[in-house]
Amino acid sequence: MEIILKQDILNLGHTDDIVEVKNGYGRNHLIPKGMAILADSSAKKVLAENKRQRAHKEAKLIEEATKIAEQIKGKEIKIGAKTSSTGKIFGSVNTIQIAEALAKKGFDIDRKKIAIPGNAIKEIGTYKANIGLHREVNVEIEFEVFSE
Repeated sequence: MEIILKQDILNLGHTDDIVEVKNGYGRNHLIPKGMAILADSSAKKVLAENKRQRAHKEAKLIEEATKIAEQIKGKEIKIGAKTSSTGKIFGSVNTIQIAEALAKKGFDIDRKKIAIPGNAIKEIGTYKANIGLHREVNVEIEFEVFSE
């Protein structure tokens, strides 16, 4: 079943993508919840016209996201955590702490746009995280977790 996504759906696609899903998933979950519409010929024509009109706005958004990505690349991010004597963190460091550290540097980035490979961090050290500023603009940042 071909559908047009009305919003970003994790592991499926972004808004206005035409994706192929299983019939039951589309018919019973995505379409009734308003997350997608059936991709018939008229819906595809409407989508093409909307995309054409949005192309200019999209270019501005990509430009702004690229500027923010360039500014973030050079920043040094340090996150303090309470640790045991062996270097294990009590709890973990996750995207919330990274978003807060970025906010202190002046970047208001939603924690949902930050991805840590391997999920939460349980030991001190230097790690990398990916920030999806736009569907076409991703930046990889390095951050250090140190013992408080």
